[in-house]
Amino acid sequence: MPTTNFEDLLEAGCHFGHLKRKWNPAMAPYIFMESNGIHIIDLHKTAVKIDEAAAAMRQIAKTGKKILFVATKKQAKEVVAEKASLVGMPYVTERWPGGMLTNFPTIRKAIKKMTTIDKMSNDGTFSNLSKRERLQITRQRAKLEKNLGSIVDLVRMPAALFVVDVMKEQIAVNEAKRLGIPVFAIVDTNSNPNNIDFVIPANDDATKSISIILDALVAAIQEGQEELKAVKMEAENSEEPQIHEKRVRGAKKPRVHKEDEVALNANIADKYLKDSEL
Repeated sequence: MPTTNFEDLLEAGCHFGHLKRKWNPAMAPYIFMESNGIHIIDLHKTAVKIDEAAAAMRQIAKTGKKILFVATKKQAKEVVAEKASLVGMPYVTERWPGGMLTNFPTIRKAIKKMTTIDKMSNDGTFSNLSKRERLQITRQRAKLEKNLGSIVDLVRMPAALFVVDVMKEQIAVNEAKRLGIPVFAIVDTNSNPNNIDFVIPANDDATKSISIILDALVAAIQEGQEELKAVKMEAENSEEPQIHEKRVRGAKKPRVHKEDEVALNANIADKYLKDSEL
């Protein structure tokens, strides 16, 4: 797995923090210096933290589990949706639905409702409804698609959460911590890193900064998924000879007709008598 390049992080502006007066003292270990009233993040520590987070995500992807990406701020919406889609991971880029994790069964019911509406449109049920009813259902479907369309494939609780801007996504972080779900997050100098399992100190307001960090994490997830595929293929190939052997062992003996069996016994008796005469 390739390591993160310091120069690339610097070029993307990952080192720019917030104003000094807005800082959170808990971020002091990750701050390199102050320049013109702005805190500068130590990119050497950022690079190390990215590599640690990438290694952990690789192991999660290797087990076939899902990582939920959360970013509802304008600068991160598109890039998070694009990167998460590349590796088939669910994401939330619109409003975080309260209780999405702590009340997950209700969210699954809403997703099933969306599926039911799709079936109605395909099997011709819509044609039996009035124009007003069709319009109401269509609007409801569009609302569900906007809020939950990106997590349709999330059939069980995610194994981890990735968050951009922990202050803005505080509800999501709180729900994950309550359920014991590990949280990966890009944490700026104005945020509290204490509730985050994998802290990535970096600028969470610049699209380039978010994008370069996501590139490293997505590459690690892809590696994990490839390793999972290789393990599955190896397991399938090793099972094929065993299955064939079981079939051979379990093969039925050829059926012998009664007439053939009588003739066979007579031949054996004749041979026995001849041998005894000798």
